[in-house]
Amino acid sequence: MVVVSAVRDYVNRMLRDISGMKVLVLDANTVSITSVVFSQSELLQKEVFLVETVDSLSKEVMTHLKAVCFLRPTAENIQHLKRHLSNPRFGEYHLYFSNILKTHYLQILGDSDEHEVVQQVQEFYADFVSIDPYHFTLNMPSNYIYMLPPVADPQSTQLFCDRVRDGISAVFLALKRRPIIRYQRSSDIARRIALETAKLMYEEESALFDFRRSEISPLLLILDRRDDPVTPLLNQWTYQAMVHELLEIKDNKVDLRNFIKVPKDQQVVLSSEQDAFFKANMFENFGDLGMNIKRMVDEFQQKAKSNQNIQTLEDMAKFVDNYPEYKKMHGNVSKHVTMVTEMSRIVDERKLMSLSQTEQELACNAGQVAAFEAVMNYLNDESVSDVDRLRLVMLYALRYEKESPIQLEQLVHKLASRPTRYKSGLVHFLLKQAGVDKRTGDLFGNRDFFNRARNMARGLKGVENVYTQHQPLLYNTIESIVKGRLRDIDYPFVGNHYQQGRPQEVVIFVVGGTTYEEARTVALQNGANTGTRIILGGSVVLNSKRFMKDLEEALRAARANVL
Repeated sequence: MVVVSAVRDYVNRMLRDISGMKVLVLDANTVSITSVVFSQSELLQKEVFLVETVDSLSKEVMTHLKAVCFLRPTAENIQHLKRHLSNPRFGEYHLYFSNILKTHYLQILGDSDEHEVVQQVQEFYADFVSIDPYHFTLNMPSNYIYMLPPVADPQSTQLFCDRVRDGISAVFLALKRRPIIRYQRSSDIARRIALETAKLMYEEESALFDFRRSEISPLLLILDRRDDPVTPLLNQWTYQAMVHELLEIKDNKVDLRNFIKVPKDQQVVLSSEQDAFFKANMFENFGDLGMNIKRMVDEFQQKAKSNQNIQTLEDMAKFVDNYPEYKKMHGNVSKHVTMVTEMSRIVDERKLMSLSQTEQELACNAGQVAAFEAVMNYLNDESVSDVDRLRLVMLYALRYEKESPIQLEQLVHKLASRPTRYKSGLVHFLLKQAGVDKRTGDLFGNRDFFNRARNMARGLKGVENVYTQHQPLLYNTIESIVKGRLRDIDYPFVGNHYQQGRPQEVVIFVVGGTTYEEARTVALQNGANTGTRIILGGSVVLNSKRFMKDLEEALRAARANVL
């Protein structure tokens, strides 16, 4: 149940089974899918001397190369392949599709292969981007679609649901499992995706999913991002989540060009599979991270000093042997120091230490009067950025929409008085989408006596770190799954397939996107060895900027539909 190794195995098999010099032909999606599990140097070791996209218009004929085409089975890609096959540039074509290939697409390819260059056509189910061992994403461009009612844009909604269904089904085909399916009752789109996924797995492609049954079936739980809108709005203080919030991670890469003047390596790779320091520190808080980076720098300086002391031919030979490792260490030290330095600058510039304290108070502790006063003070502070003002008002609105509607309107009015790109209308739109009446879970732990008691106990014990005291709602959901207490009324089963006993394998898919804070929760849960292994997936990986952009686009689309 590790998604990275499942995808790596597929790519390995593609490249291992074809001898000789190769060109890897990808589409926009499979570029991401491949790049997170295979580095360029690893591809070179597999005799891949060229990588190009299937829509490339190059006419250069290279019959000495064998084309390994790894593509999503879409109408657009089939048309591109048709063009390739009508006038082949490469000696052989080996076609691998990342999901189930429709029969009529196969027919089109067969009819197009007049030069008989296609050697094989296979389905390798890697239709998802596996960014970490237990975390995958679908990188969906129009992610805001999940917020719209189906009647607003039926075609886009159907395309969205199809892509999510295909991504989820590929995960289970890669893991060779067929799950019991549950979904969040309060979400229409979660229900729709659950039903369509069940139809595919149990009816349309039943034979394909007919794997050897385990005693206890795996669980697929489909959730809606709007059940926990707080987590993507918060500033983050653990390494991976913080990098994504402040610098942004895309396919395990960070583009530093927008932030600092760097002469080279403007895009750095941040992968737990390829970087031992990152793997050890990705879930560490910012304070501990600083200490660990200092330790790494000290170690590097010691190594650099010993390399300067070259006096004999033997010393020189030793240095040459160790140079690749030394160079790699230098690159790694430089990368992490650069990112942490830049994040420190942003934290100081935006006063995120004090802002984040207020955010955490809003998310974790009751106290409406103090919260109102703190948010109003920030709204009156000219040095606070517009995006930070909006986030604070949104967090206040989610916490106190019923308790203090008059004060909320005062904050919204204050926000509206500023000439800002982020309009105050987003606050009310957020409540319409994800307000207390729309949510299933107990987001603030104040709906029933047991949750209130647990929160009180945690408050009495104190928190280790004021900046990381928030726990996403997913933490409670996972706890309920592990203890066999996930309520059927809130998370119904699809069809007549029910869970017998506590599931040992769980895939949780969040429609609307996951966060790295939630990925950390899942990784720590898996590390605790409770007997339940969890994989987290979503339509995108969110930070506060992306979440608010999705809200903005959904609001614009909703208004356009009304007009």
